This record gives sequence, C-alpha cells and structure tokens, in this order.
Amino acid sequence: MEQRRRIAAYGLCRDDEGRVLLVRASERSANAGRWFLPGGGVEHGEHPADAVVREFAEETGLRVAVLGVRDVVTDVDVIPRRDLLLHHDRVIYEVRPTGGALRDEPDGTTDLVAWVAPAELSTMDLMPHVAELLGVPAEGLGGPAPRPGPAAPPPATVPRRQRFAAYGLVTDPTGRVLLTRNAPGYPGAGRWHLPGGGTDFGEPAAEGLLRELVEETAQRGRVLGLLDVSHRHTGSALGPEGVPIDWHGVRAVYRVAVDAPTSPRVTELDGSTDRAAWWAPAQALGLPLTEIAKTMIEAHLR
Repeated sequence: MEQRRRIAAYGLCRDDEGRVLLVRASERSANAGRWFLPGGGVEHGEHPADAVVREFAEETGLRVAVLGVRDVVTDVDVIPRRDLLLHHDRVIYEVRPTGGALRDEPDGTTDLVAWVAPAELSTMDLMPHVAELLGVPAEGLGGPAPRPGPAAPPPATVPRRQRFAAYGLVTDPTGRVLLTRNAPGYPGAGRWHLPGGGTDFGEPAAEGLLRELVEETAQRGRVLGLLDVSHRHTGSALGPEGVPIDWHGVRAVYRVAVDAPTSPRVTELDGSTDRAAWWAPAQALGLPLTEIAKTMIEAHLR
C-alpha cells in the first residue's frame, strides 16, 4: 500500500462551564458523523499554532488565542479503497476564544459545531485520539474511520517536503546537556544540535526520539514531558540529496533524562550526526549552535 504523511494542528477549547468545543465531520468526509477537535492540516511553511488559529476561524467562526501546546498524537489510518496508509502527526494546543460567533451552517468537511458538556462525551462517536485526550473510555468507539488523503501539491521548480521530527533537551543527573554535531553535507554542518530527528512512518514522536537518541549518542533516556512545538521553513536547502529542496519542518521538543550516562558515541554510520558529547549548559552556549538548540538551552538555564 502507498504510504503518506500529514501534519495537522487542533485546538482544545473549553468555556467557563467546562464544555469542550467539537466539530462533526460532514457526509463529504470519510469520517462522516464522527466528532473531532477543531483544526486541520498545516500548510507548507506554516507554524502549527498559526494553523490552528486559521482552522478555528474557518471551521467554527471563532477567533482563538493559543495558550500552549498540550500534546502530540500519532496514528495511522487504513484507506482500502485508495490502497493507502495515512500517517497523522497531530499537534494539540490549548486555546481560548477571543471573539467571533459559532457558525450556524458550517461548510466543507464539517456539518456541525457544538459545545459539549463532559457528561455527554461518552454518548458521542468521538475519534479515538479525541476520546483519549478527553479521558473518555474508548470502548465502543471503534478504530479510526478512513480519511481522504491530502491532495498532491502542484508542481514546483524546487520540490516541497514537509517533515515531522522529535528532539530532546537531554540532561544527566549532574545537569550536563547532551548535544550532537551535524555532519558534513547536511544542512547546518558543523553546528551542534539537539539529539533527535525525523520520525519513521507509524512511529509516535516520543518513541522516535528515544530511537534517535540511541542511534546518535548510544544513550538510553526517559521522556519526562513535552516542552514545545516549533517549525522551520527553509525555501531552498541543499542536503545529501544533491538538489535544493523547499523544506518545512515541524519539530516537537521533549524534556529527556539520562539516568546512567556513558561516553556518547554515534552508532548510525553515514548519518546526519558525526559527533555527540555532554556539555555544561554555560559551556554549550559558547559552541556554534543551531537556532533550536540555543533557544532550548537558554530556556533551560532560565
């Protein structure tokens, strides 16, 4: 079966009475009748937080402010009629309404928008990831219904690629920070970076990070929590492919602890990392760092 990936952003929005705002998929959708959090696909070059604000306005009529990132959820849909497996990386934000009014007649892939009381959630046909997020038992909900795959992008001179990756602010019991150096031939060559990288098809973000941690540094860690989700759009990056590519990366950053640190070593040959090392945070800030590594280490010191 063909494999595709899709990055999307959704908003968990509650009112003063504790009700949650949900949208129902219309008959035009393969998930007809199922309830979602408002949101949708992240456009090329768009920050996921901006995507959820845009999607809220389009689907519900409400303007919202993003309060913070809540979770990153991964799932795979099987679409037999298209011989397709569709991998979703879903970024979930906490949001609050700032204006606008609910639409009486939603269009597109949504046919109903409603504030739902907690007691009503168990009676609704929720998507499994929504049920899990809201603490609703999944019995009887069934698996994910087929979803239409994303439309192919129009041809472009520079190929477009969207990539979902997971990185770690990794520390040991003494407070040292683990960093990896980008190998020659890769974007950011020679700069020190957070351990991590692109997730594999069907792989949850946190699991992908721990796999990358072993491959890049030979360390075994524990994920303590989600710190942030950011993005980076590089219109023409030249990498090992040998041709410029319009890359849009969405990056989940987790807090990771290594309880029994060892001397780091790169176990993946000919990959994007050529060295790994532990550094005192203040010492690390004197290195040539990638933007995301500098930002996260400075936040850690604060």
